[in-house]
Order: sequence, then C-alpha cells, then structure tokens
Amino acid sequence: MSDEYRPKKGRTRLTRRGRLAIFLGLLLATGAALLVPLLFPDKKPEQPRRLLIPEGWRASQVYAAIDRELKVPPGTTKTAARTIGPALPPEAKGNPEGYLFPATYPVTSKTTPADLLGYMVRTAGEKLATRAVADGAKAHGMTPYQTATLASIIQAEAETPADMGKVSRVVHNRLARSMPLQMDSTLNYALNRNTVDTTLADTRIDSPFNTYARQGLPPTPIDSPGLHAMAAAVAPAPGDWLFFVTVKPGDTRFSATYEEHQRHVAEFNRARATARQT
Repeated sequence: MSDEYRPKKGRTRLTRRGRLAIFLGLLLATGAALLVPLLFPDKKPEQPRRLLIPEGWRASQVYAAIDRELKVPPGTTKTAARTIGPALPPEAKGNPEGYLFPATYPVTSKTTPADLLGYMVRTAGEKLATRAVADGAKAHGMTPYQTATLASIIQAEAETPADMGKVSRVVHNRLARSMPLQMDSTLNYALNRNTVDTTLADTRIDSPFNTYARQGLPPTPIDSPGLHAMAAAVAPAPGDWLFFVTVKPGDTRFSATYEEHQRHVAEFNRARATARQT
C-alpha cells in the first residue's frame, strides 16, 4: 500500500469513561481473584478452630468428635475412614485404630472428615514410624504395627507416664513366658466400655481381644497411643514384674509373684469397699 492511501496518524484522547473501561478490562484479564480484596476490603481470612484428640481415645471416639466439630451427620466420619486405607500399614487391613494420632488439629469450614483423618494418619506416620521405633520393634521381635498395638495397651493401662515403662515390662515379660496378657483394657475394648470391674464372665467372652483366654497381643491397637507410650513399648523399664494393680489413684503396685500381687489386690478391694461406704 502506498503512503498516499495510509490513514493519517492522529493522537487519540481517551475520555474519563474510556480510561475506566480499559482499567476494568485489564483487571478482568488478570483474573477475577484480584477483584476480591478490592470489592471486599474488610473481609478477614477464616481463623481455624482447634480440635483436640486426647491420647488413649479409640477410633470411635475420634469419629464422633469429628462429626460434632464439622457438624456432619453421625457416622459420616466413620464412613470416610474407608478412604484412608492406603496410608495405613498393610497389617492394619484398612483399620485406622491406633493411627489417629492424638494432637490438636486446625479445622475450618472447608475441612472434610476424610481430610482430617488423612492428616491424623500422616501425623502418626511422621511421629511413630521412625527408625527408633523400627529398630526397637525389631529388637523385641515385633513389627512396628505390633509395637503400636503394645503401646495402645500401655496407654490404656498405665495411670501415669511414669508407670508406662513398668507396664511395658510386664507385657514384655508375659509375652516372653507365653503367659496370657490378662489386660482388662482389651476386654473393655471388645465390650466397648471403660471400667475396672472385670467379672469372670467377661474373661470368657469369645473375642480376639480377650487376652485372658488368648495368648499374645490382640490383632489391632485398642486406642491411639501417644509418644510416651510408644517410647515405653520399645524401651521398657528393667524389672521382673509379671503383675500390677492400681490400688488407689497414684499408687500402682508391680509384683513379680502371684502371691504378692494377691496381697495388693486385697488392698485394692478394701480401698474400693471403703470408697463405696463414704
């Protein structure tokens, strides 16, 4: 095209309305997300709530707490637990019991049960699936999953962290002698209760968690153990104890002989009887 047919260049002057149109067009071109702080300058980000999962809680307790916190229908979290199987040890067979790590977790309006359960299992993996745990388990002829099962019993049976090493020693000594563990905590798990009143009928129930009738560890953990219990499982206190009983709060007696244990049990029964009369 020759120069004589080119339109002459002139300076275009934008009106105020035109400049505003171009400005809005540029904003839209960069994404609507940039409009949020401009249109809602006073909106603050959501502050996470905190959900506490205590040491020693069973999976059923964790499910119920999540349902309440997230305001979803009862049973929603239990159903969501089916999705986290791949993150668990193969021995767990999809059962997250023992791997819903006790801690305080952030929760927002966008948190889902599956998200929260997955976070708990990953935290358990980071805290419990360590080289120290693996080496300690191997030293005692156990797998890490069996060690988590032992730690869950320690968590349920020990009254204080100071007693955990001794409770662990009792379990290890009984396993070494092929003695039934005879732990009330495993019966309570089978019967979905919490009590110190174990009857003869209780010890005869047909359950893989009946450690009065069956030797060895139960097939799965019975609660979510904390770090103290896990440490005690792989590093029990030295001792020859085979029995223990909490005579009264703060007074757990450990015994190497059945005769000594029976004397402590008699003290426990007297203390219970006195407490009922007051």
